[in-house]
Amino acid sequence: MDDEPASISLAQETFDAAQIERGRHLFAQACEFLLGASEADQLPPSKIPEVAFIGRSNVGKSSLVNALTGRSALARTSNTPGRTRQINLFSLVERLYIADLPGYGYADVPKHERERWPVLIESYLKGRPNLRRTALLVDSRHGLKDVDRSLMSVLDTAAVTYQIVLTKIDKVKGRREQIIQTVSDEL
Repeated sequence: MDDEPASISLAQETFDAAQIERGRHLFAQACEFLLGASEADQLPPSKIPEVAFIGRSNVGKSSLVNALTGRSALARTSNTPGRTRQINLFSLVERLYIADLPGYGYADVPKHERERWPVLIESYLKGRPNLRRTALLVDSRHGLKDVDRSLMSVLDTAAVTYQIVLTKIDKVKGRREQIIQTVSDEL
């Protein structure tokens, strides 16, 4: 199509039309739930590339996994914060793992369970050599919070490549450009 961009820039990377098409084709393939891990050592050995989705509770991580894979119920979603309680790993035709991580911050779960998630998340981030990129989801209605900044520091320390994904942008009509600029300026 003539109105399609010839390239897309994400952070400091630029992807040409052929790379974008390969990515679209990959995500159009079958994606299946592999396992849920409540401890990082329950994850399979790292052999294939992995992409992780992380962010505050109820920011839309599981919804984004579903949208990218074209499956409405692959990752379980809920309006109740804290639905994802372990690292859920999905296999995209055995070429890419997708990791849907528990949210951080408020969650409608017992305190002892909520307190173990940061340990699980940090051990995952520091212990997966096949982790190629982490998508840090940020609710555009609230922007970056201190807990997001703390996680970015953990990602930087662990030398994990990440990018910010603004979610729920449809709910901030009239302020989209301002929100995008504010987050971009801080980054």
